[in-house]
Amino acid sequence: MVVLDSPQGAQGDSASARDAAAVYLAQHCPWVDLDAVLLVVSELVTNAVRHTTGWWRLRLRVGKEQLVVDMEDSSREPPVPREPDFAGGGGFGWHMVQRLAGQVEVRPLPDGKQVRATWFRPADATC
Repeated sequence: MVVLDSPQGAQGDSASARDAAAVYLAQHCPWVDLDAVLLVVSELVTNAVRHTTGWWRLRLRVGKEQLVVDMEDSSREPPVPREPDFAGGGGFGWHMVQRLAGQVEVRPLPDGKQVRATWFRPADATC
């Protein structure tokens, strides 16, 4: 398992998270679409940094049949899909997360929320 906690005010949060995720997944989850997972990790961390003022925690966990990426943060507000703005105003991230992961769930926590992205191991995948 990989766990990364927010370095309050640090720059490069999503790059550090991508790097840690890439190393972990190369060792423990060779069947996953690495590019898709790294895009989701980057988006979840970027959104937590951009839209919360408190803590965040990223957790990656590989099981026998699935990969789970949990992003917990201090905001109780769930992600809101926005109309994509092709002039540079964003709105692509949440749609991307939902398309790239096999399953996405948002759960309230006592002091924030959890966004869980899950990828299921294909039947023909070898480890």
